[in-house]
Formats: sequence, structure tokens, C-alpha cells
Amino acid sequence: MTNDESSPAAAEIVAAGWRTILAYGPERVEPAVPRAAYSHPALRELFPAVSHGVLYLSRCIRYPWIRDIGTAFPQAAGGYRVRRQSDSTLLGVTETAEEAYRLIAAHLPEGCGPAIDGTANDL
Repeated sequence: MTNDESSPAAAEIVAAGWRTILAYGPERVEPAVPRAAYSHPALRELFPAVSHGVLYLSRCIRYPWIRDIGTAFPQAAGGYRVRRQSDSTLLGVTETAEEAYRLIAAHLPEGCGPAIDGTANDL
């Protein structure tokens, strides 16, 4: 399956995921985080998930998700450590969520397009 096989159903699932996550309160995720990610059109096409206060983005909507999109991990002292989990690359350290998601958007994999209706194994 390729990015060309992204389906309308996948786009609907991604949009519903964003609506849910953008409505979360601070007990789930700092509200500035999903808003910062959503402000980037390329990130808005990816499947969002939140775990332990961290927003994860994937190029596929089904588990197991792919981990080749950078993730902004909040730091105790403030700011974010931006890391790509697939190869443990540190993309940078930022002071704000906006800077973190600008960095993530700048380091998307080549050919990254709308999330597909599939798993990491389908990419």
C-alpha cells in the first residue's frame, strides 16, 4: 500500500481523531500541543494519538502505527525534546510547542502524505 492508496475513510478517521484530541483538557495533554501540531497542514493529515500527555503522529491509522514522525516530549524544566522514535534521532530541543512542531514538520519523511488505511507494515 502506498500513500496514493489513502482513502476517504482514512481521512475521516484522521479528522475525527483531531477533533477529539483538540477537545482534550490539560489532564490528557497540554492544549497548546495539539493546537501547535494542527496548525501545520502536513501534520494535520497524519493520525493523532495521545498517551501519557504526549501527542504521537502516524502515517497509518491502524495499529501498529509507524514511528517515523518526530515526537515532542515535554521536559520537566520546560520546553520539548523532539525525537524520532524509529531511529532514536534527536531532532532538537525547543522552548515552545510551536517551535517543536515546526521542527517536526520540517523533518517529515520523504513522500509523507495523508495517513493510509493500514498499519506500519503496509507502508
